[in-house]
Formats: sequence, C-alpha cells, structure tokens
Amino acid sequence: MGFHLGDDTDQGMSEINLIPLIDIMLVLMIIFLVTATIVNPAVKLNLPKADAAVVPDQPEVVTLSIDAAGVIHWNQDVVSLDEVAKRMNAAAQAPTKPSLHLRTDREAKYDTLAQVLARANQAGLTDLAFVSEATH
Repeated sequence: MGFHLGDDTDQGMSEINLIPLIDIMLVLMIIFLVTATIVNPAVKLNLPKADAAVVPDQPEVVTLSIDAAGVIHWNQDVVSLDEVAKRMNAAAQAPTKPSLHLRTDREAKYDTLAQVLARANQAGLTDLAFVSEATH
C-alpha cells in the first residue's frame, strides 16, 4: 500500500507507512471511551416502582357442564338454574373465589349457557374458562 510519485527511476521514498497512524487512532479511541465512561458512569432513568405480592394458592375449579338436553351439572351433580345461582352466590362469599370451567355440548341451547353466564356475573364470579375437546 503506497503512493507512487513520479517515475520509477527516482530513488526517493515514495511510500507512506499508515500502520503507525492507525495504531495512534485506535489508542486515542480507547482513551476516549474510557474517559467518557468515567465522566458519566450511569444513565439516570425514572423507572416505575413495583411491589411483588404473594401469589395466592390456586382457586378451586368448578366444572359446569351443559349437555344437549339442557341439563346442568355442577361438577358431577345435576342441578337446576336456581341451584346454580345459589351455589354461585355461596362460592362468591368464600375467601378465594373458584374458577368456573364451562363445558357445553355443541347441540346445547345458547339460552341455557347465557343464563348460566348471567348468574355467574350476578354472583361476581369473573374467572371463567370455556373448555372444548381437542381434535387431532
């Protein structure tokens, strides 16, 4: 790497060695980076404060099933809509509210499901999950 000035017959020095210049530039860059971090060692950020609360135990799971005939099952017990409302109100008074898993037959009437959802809303049970069968 060099410059050729004039003819090849001249005996003078025609190349410039750039390696010492590159070395000096790299040393100056390292010195600049070190002094920049000493002058300003940290970036001040206004981060939000967060408190970690103890995660409560998993709530009780209540499975509500509605078959094609409109019969409602609370876990394994056959219940009426009024009994569902009573049990939901009692469950809402517990220290930890249960999680409701709703299973409905595809032939079940939507009206029955809507009434169960309305009663859960009135009782204040908000942890609802719709359970479906996995098809492979």
